[in-house]
Amino acid sequence: MPNRTQQMIKPEFRFGLGGVPIGSEFEVVTDEDAMKTLEASWNAGVRYFDTSPWYGLGSAERRFGMFLHNQPRDSYMISTKVGKLLKASPRNDSRSNFPYGNSPNNVAFDYTADGVKRSIEDSLQRLGIDRIDVVFVHDISSDNKLLPRPWQEEFAVALKGAFPALSRMRDEGIIKAWGIGVNTPEPILRVMSESDPDVCLLASQYSLIDHANALNNVFPVARQRGVSFVVGSALNAGFISGSPRYNYGKNSWDIPAGHIAKRDKLRAIAAQFGVDLRTAALQFSAAPDVVVALIVGAHTDEQALANASSMKATIPPAFWEELKRQQLIEQSAPLPLMPT
Repeated sequence: MPNRTQQMIKPEFRFGLGGVPIGSEFEVVTDEDAMKTLEASWNAGVRYFDTSPWYGLGSAERRFGMFLHNQPRDSYMISTKVGKLLKASPRNDSRSNFPYGNSPNNVAFDYTADGVKRSIEDSLQRLGIDRIDVVFVHDISSDNKLLPRPWQEEFAVALKGAFPALSRMRDEGIIKAWGIGVNTPEPILRVMSESDPDVCLLASQYSLIDHANALNNVFPVARQRGVSFVVGSALNAGFISGSPRYNYGKNSWDIPAGHIAKRDKLRAIAAQFGVDLRTAALQFSAAPDVVVALIVGAHTDEQALANASSMKATIPPAFWEELKRQQLIEQSAPLPLMPT
């Protein structure tokens, strides 16, 4: 089946800036820090920006908008999320979810058609721009412990509400594409079989540490359905590059011993071949044919520049051969092409 998103994602949109860190997910990030990060990304050639109302409960969208509203609108692509409405309150509990932030907002989950329309309108206000390119229905997944009901019940609401509403917006030209953005495979497999998404945000599921399920079970269905992927969290929330956490959530510090052991082996082989492991991880996650873009978070200008530079670095083929020889990556895993 033809891949509907391939033509929309121009080459300059294939590497993007993810908005999680700019929302003060992991540490305090000031407006000044955010502007430096966004400016460094732009100067390095980044033209795809992914954000969400959830990141910092409004602060990431506001910060992205402060920078992007000054750029020519047709020169960049932006994606954001729906499913979480924000409401300002003097008695908000935002710090329970974002302890490093200072948002005035509470969050309410809403996967209805009306909720989607309201969410997009709110995002446009925070961003200060006139349209959004790609919309992801956010965190309608088993790992989202904040959902008021089991994820399957919320999915049923979206199946009648959010999904057809977004399809109509796409068909009317209000948005260019939609999908879901989740950390687990089950909702992606369901939305591909039960609705008509264009592109899904595959977060935390295709990395050097963990990629077998996506490669063997999710990608084949996507090819049949003509669905593409934006890959997020290729570093497993910084774990591969040395952060003391694995993915997201309040227990992200509780890292499985097997993941630590695998990272140690990857580090040793990277050192043997003179390869930067973070660079290898990013290029690996961008390699599959169904992946149309890779988004990587940053909260400093140094990180933004390092990430952009990683996509241009050369990695010796012998490094990948050794990873396959030691069975650290799947034998059928696509490998990055050598830069031309």
